[in-house]
Amino acid sequence: MFSIIQAAGWPIWPLIFASIAAVTIIIERSLSLRQGVVSPAGLLQKVVQEYRAGTLTQETLTKLQHTSQLGRILATGLRAVNSPRDIMKESIEEAGAAVAHDLNRFLTTLGTIASLAPLMGLLGTVIGMIEIFGAQAPTGNNPAQLAHGISVALYNTAFGIIVAVPAMGFYRHFRGRIDALLVDMEQQAIKLVEVVHGDRKL
Repeated sequence: MFSIIQAAGWPIWPLIFASIAAVTIIIERSLSLRQGVVSPAGLLQKVVQEYRAGTLTQETLTKLQHTSQLGRILATGLRAVNSPRDIMKESIEEAGAAVAHDLNRFLTTLGTIASLAPLMGLLGTVIGMIEIFGAQAPTGNNPAQLAHGISVALYNTAFGIIVAVPAMGFYRHFRGRIDALLVDMEQQAIKLVEVVHGDRKL
């Protein structure tokens, strides 16, 4: 592996750092965007039961807020339970916007890496081509310099693609997962508003 890095030259190092950042973000988002972490099953039913039993306190709401992203939205709505429906919905929407921002954390960076990795690989390709042309001397070619230029060009191109493809794939995957989670939490928040205002039974 180290011999490949040596053959690829210094342009490979930005790609290596980008790949490390991409892997770190992918692992972190894979753990953070799990269904059980963001929107645990049965949480709404449990909250509604406690609300109907009259056991919800500020301490309970604070604990609920820190359990999950869905808990944060439900706790915000329940704090405005005595307000008109519009005020309660507005509070939930504000909490939902903050949750959406948190769920999208680091995705811009991952998308940027996916977009820039091929360009960084192209930069290495150009540098390799410059070295190849530099090997052309009036007195003859320098085989060592020519081989090194070819290595720099090919390795950087390949590594740029290797970094970009999974980064873009996971970026799209996470965006889709976030959209699905937000729709699910929005529906559950609407159910809470309707239950609190007596429009439906859960």
